[in-house]
Amino acid sequence: MKRILLTLVLLCTTIAQSQEKIVEKTFEKEVAKISKRIEMITKQQKDSLKDKVVAIDKKLENGEITDENASKLKKEAAEYHANQIEVLVSEQERLLQLLVQDKTNGKIASRDDFFGSNEDYNTFSIGNTTFRFNVSSDEDDDKKSRKERKWSYKNRSSRRTSTQFVFAMGINNVLENNQFSSLSDSEYELWRSRFYELGLTWKTRFSKEPSQLYFKYGVSFLWNNLRLEDNQFHEKNGDVTNIVTYPNQLSESRLRHVQMNFPMHVEWDLSKNKTAKDGRILDRRNDSFRIGLGGFVGFKLGTRQYLEYQDNNGVAITELQKNNFNMNTVNYGISSYMGYKSTSLYVKYDLNPLFQDTNIRNISMGIRLDLD
Repeated sequence: MKRILLTLVLLCTTIAQSQEKIVEKTFEKEVAKISKRIEMITKQQKDSLKDKVVAIDKKLENGEITDENASKLKKEAAEYHANQIEVLVSEQERLLQLLVQDKTNGKIASRDDFFGSNEDYNTFSIGNTTFRFNVSSDEDDDKKSRKERKWSYKNRSSRRTSTQFVFAMGINNVLENNQFSSLSDSEYELWRSRFYELGLTWKTRFSKEPSQLYFKYGVSFLWNNLRLEDNQFHEKNGDVTNIVTYPNQLSESRLRHVQMNFPMHVEWDLSKNKTAKDGRILDRRNDSFRIGLGGFVGFKLGTRQYLEYQDNNGVAITELQKNNFNMNTVNYGISSYMGYKSTSLYVKYDLNPLFQDTNIRNISMGIRLDLD
């Protein structure tokens, strides 16, 4: 009986000593984890602050914000991260105090097996309560990334250069000897002679800061149609192109010349700029009246004449003639537009003659759309 009692006493002593070692080991491990969390909090918040300062300096360098706004943003960022460090570290210090108190009462227990070994979390149990804290800055980084993407999307108009799709259409005719009054004597039908233009332009501010003055340039393709009146058509005779009467009654007499142009304009955009809450000036375009003055240079890609008539047997005939009809290959001129938002009235006038050795010049007037 004495041996049994002695064995039980020794067993209980051994178990108590083992439990004490386990508790001591668990306590040291939890203290080390809290200390590591405090170091992580400090480092992550400082790194985040550093990234924000770099981003602010970049915006200042690009002229997106002023020196005053940059200093204000840096101060706000420093205060925010200092407060984050204080809040997060204070929470860890509170947990450390609870850990010391419960170690004295013998209530501490590790919970690594339950939550795993993820070092991004501070996990342990005090008494019957389990604590699990995420001190990673991933959430802050995600918010920062989303904010930057949102800023980039919302402020596309603040970029110095923007792109527009251009479409224009209207009436096409000729002037003789640069006289606008010659339109009344033109041999081409006014309303049935039309033009179509399709192109892409780039619009760049003259100044680095948001303003209302831009240089607009691009490339476009034009389809100019000229329809003759009174049963006439174009006839090439050596170096001369004459307008003569066709032997059959024409239902269609159309001369089409296609050209590739490189337009250039100085545009005055009266859209009012907007000031953001943080002081940044946001450039707004195509939101008010616009005036563009400039010109173009280009070359013809091809010329065709379409003739439609019926022969003596009443058979419908379409005749296609391919030739340059002595047209000047290179063309240049002046152009202008004036309108509101994306819609404008558009005028384009060739300074060089349409045909060689003539005083006839092409003129186009119509509606123009500049679509962002």
